[in-house]
Amino acid sequence: MTEPFDPRRIAWQIINHALEAVDPAKAVNNYFDAQPDIVDHIKSTPGRLFVVGAGKAGTPMAAAVSQRFGSKIAAGQIIVKYHHTTGQANVLEQVKISEAGHPVPDQAGFSAAQAIAQLLEQTREDDIVLCLISGGGSALLTLPAEGLTLTDLQETTQALLAAGATINEINTIRKHLSAVKGGSLARLAAPAQVYALILSDVVGDPLEIIASGPTVPDPSTFADAWAIVEQYDLETALPAPVIQRLQAGLVGAIPDTPDRQDPLFNRVTNAIIGSNRIAARAAVAAAQEAGFNAQLLTTFVEGEAREVARVVAGLAKGLAKDEGLPRPACLVLGGETTVTIRGNGQGGRNQEMALAAAIALQGWDSTLIVCLGTDGTDGPTDAAGAFAFGTTIAQAEKLGLEASDFLNRNDAYNFFSALDDLIITGPTHTNVNDLTFILVW
Repeated sequence: MTEPFDPRRIAWQIINHALEAVDPAKAVNNYFDAQPDIVDHIKSTPGRLFVVGAGKAGTPMAAAVSQRFGSKIAAGQIIVKYHHTTGQANVLEQVKISEAGHPVPDQAGFSAAQAIAQLLEQTREDDIVLCLISGGGSALLTLPAEGLTLTDLQETTQALLAAGATINEINTIRKHLSAVKGGSLARLAAPAQVYALILSDVVGDPLEIIASGPTVPDPSTFADAWAIVEQYDLETALPAPVIQRLQAGLVGAIPDTPDRQDPLFNRVTNAIIGSNRIAARAAVAAAQEAGFNAQLLTTFVEGEAREVARVVAGLAKGLAKDEGLPRPACLVLGGETTVTIRGNGQGGRNQEMALAAAIALQGWDSTLIVCLGTDGTDGPTDAAGAFAFGTTIAQAEKLGLEASDFLNRNDAYNFFSALDDLIITGPTHTNVNDLTFILVW
């Protein structure tokens, strides 16, 4: 018997297929399977193997490395977000997994970053350092530059998030306040050979931006960082020591981060092993398997979540009017939006985008917009995103919920919770930006 058409079930099939395609352990193994010379080099070197890194995918990445190289690993330290070790850390022996705060750095992350720095102080020329980097690494790998404190970095991150700065802008400033970002981790690891395996969580996969580029030459300067401060008018919002350091760097009193001319990068290999594009293509394949005419539109979505939502809703309406793909149709978009905080509600960029999309889609039956954070935690919530149907607003009105009020308060979580339309995946242990699916039938 043919199953009745269920857009929610199909959406979940697409979600699961996309997440499976960027499974961190699979990505690590795929990389090493394609690089036998690197595997042979690691196994045959007379020196030691150290494993370090930071990010939400750190535990499964480290587990894959541990299973492949076993006792060759001399020691290791990985930093992951809280609740991102469940059921996996017990397979590790030589590699210590520490949980820490994200998106605002905390003392646990600071202490673990100190442990990484102390580990790398031991390296010799015949040693190898495997650096495992994934989404969230910027906040989790936190070691303030000289003259700064953890509190300074926490307040700076909070101010940038509240101002609606992009992840690229946030990381540009982070690199110039850190002893490990912007190529500085590679400097700590010298003279060892460094292989950095990277799961990209940044639109366009720019190596220098992902996790603030700890093993990558930094093209940004103190001048770039200061321009961001001025752009968002943050001179009085940031801690005084941060302003003093940025201004000192601006006039050349502090050396800038290492650039591509630095010879230390001759012994560093950076490889992107997972990305938003891989997940998006898998989503297209899953939609096609479900019988939809599907297409990847872009993986470069950026902008204010509620503004992007109106564009996405417009695409859905176009499909409903048979513009472009014939129905049933699915468009897949990837990227990462931002939210300017106006209220004191609960939510995240994907939930906010879904709420704004639901308002714009009101009355357009047979449409669904899915907004998903691939890490499973959209903002400081336990939801990965939300489902926005053309019928969502009508259902909310029956419950006495005024969608615009929730949007004004940045309270999308409680709006969708009341409708049972939150996407709850639990921690996925990966992070390759966000995905948006437009389904029309």
